[in-house]
Amino acid sequence: MIRSVLTVGGWTMASRILGFGRDMLIAAILGTGPIADAFFVALKLPNLFRRLFGEGAFNAAFVPEFAGLLATEGPATARRFAQESFGVLTFWLMGVTILGEIAMPGVIQVLAPGFAASPEKFALAVTLTRITFPYLILICLAALVSGILNGMERYTAAAASYVLFNVISIACMLWLTPYTPTAGHALSWGITFSGVAQLGLLMWAARRAGMGLGVPRPRMTPRVRLLLRRMAPGLVGAGVTQLNLAVDVIIASLLPAGTVSLLYYADRVQQLPLGVIGTAVGTALLPMLSRQVRSGEAAAANDTQNRAIEYTLVLTLPAALALVVSAYPIMWALFGRGAFDAESARLSSQALAAYGMGLPAFVLVKVLAPGFFARGDTATPVKIGMAAVALNLSLNVALMAPMRHVGPAMATTIAAMFNAGALAWVLQRRGHLTPDARLNRRVWRMMLATLAMGLALHFTQTQLFAASWNDLTRLLALAVLIAIGLLTYAVATQLTGAYDLREIPRMLSRRRLRGGDGSAINPAPTPPVPTPETTP
Repeated sequence: MIRSVLTVGGWTMASRILGFGRDMLIAAILGTGPIADAFFVALKLPNLFRRLFGEGAFNAAFVPEFAGLLATEGPATARRFAQESFGVLTFWLMGVTILGEIAMPGVIQVLAPGFAASPEKFALAVTLTRITFPYLILICLAALVSGILNGMERYTAAAASYVLFNVISIACMLWLTPYTPTAGHALSWGITFSGVAQLGLLMWAARRAGMGLGVPRPRMTPRVRLLLRRMAPGLVGAGVTQLNLAVDVIIASLLPAGTVSLLYYADRVQQLPLGVIGTAVGTALLPMLSRQVRSGEAAAANDTQNRAIEYTLVLTLPAALALVVSAYPIMWALFGRGAFDAESARLSSQALAAYGMGLPAFVLVKVLAPGFFARGDTATPVKIGMAAVALNLSLNVALMAPMRHVGPAMATTIAAMFNAGALAWVLQRRGHLTPDARLNRRVWRMMLATLAMGLALHFTQTQLFAASWNDLTRLLALAVLIAIGLLTYAVATQLTGAYDLREIPRMLSRRRLRGGDGSAINPAPTPPVPTPETTP
């Protein structure tokens, strides 16, 4: 699993770095003004639906079934199931897209009610969202094809496709802006263009892997009906999670102008470790757990879950503390130029610190949920998620006045902690997750190593950012600060025994995990894949 995690994580890291370049340009050109607020709402809506229908409920139901069919009945049956699913999803998404385009003013009224106080801002948000909304059908179909490739343990193309999103967005912002009314229009067109490119790349990769797909007439076959039945609770559960994010936007639109943008920039920073770690581990974990559970390998599945939690914590604990301790230097160095001034950096850093506190919980939700999905249980995460939404909504209302722009971030963090804790408790109670000796031994040592890193960051950044430097110098200072944090944490993990860096080469050299007692755990054999043999 570690090799798959690093493959997905490496491409996700490249995408996030390019994403930072894009966001730095957006901050410099748009800052936290009305055009920025309107664009971020336009970006939020198709992303909400993408996570809801594409990467959320659909993948949770599709990937285990596809991986199981591939392992037990062969590529031909798995391909037929994928083709049937592709046809039904295409038909359904086209309907949603058409309805969304027609009803967009009402949708924006619900998603950003505070925009109604400014007719120009409201009209701009409607226009930009209509431009970006076709991204919904493109990226949801891309998510299905990614699920096919992930089910075949071919992670490269699926992970690399997100790089196209940022490359095309940056190109449109730089070269299309002079030909559009605002930079927000150019960025919005870039979103839709990138969806075309992503879907095209993944369709090509699937065809190379022997899983080429057409667009068949939608047919409700028995397997598709089963897929939809399994999707139903997952759809509610994913909707609950995305409702949490939508609540943040709704509350932010009611706060002073610029709050939507402040939260966006803060969220983008915490999405770097969240995306790299959470997406990588979650993507690699689900197919492996599905095979182990279906093969009756309960002990191997438990060890796989333990190692996934261990990998998650060893990376997210230091990242979370770094986001809290160094929030202002991070925001000022990354975005402090052009329309994004020092006050914007200060305010957004407060939201970043609140998001940072919840980073381990955000990632653990992605790591623990496959423990349910692999066993065909999509209902339990729904129930837990509904409780998390209720908690998030009540906290948003309670905190919006005293904490203003920090309130939505803090509410989301607390809700994520509840969500992760409840998922872990239920898995443990059912006997599907038993923390082994290795995990128990290493967690508290990770905390000690993280504390040492936090102290090093605190004292170092005081010296590095004492002077008022230019853009380049601030970025160099941030790079030095990150290097010091990484070095301190690496040394501290070795001194405390939190992690042995010598394990990494051993993991990379073998496609297997090691259990808490050090014994080799081999995942279920991967079924033969049609030519070409190499991963695209």
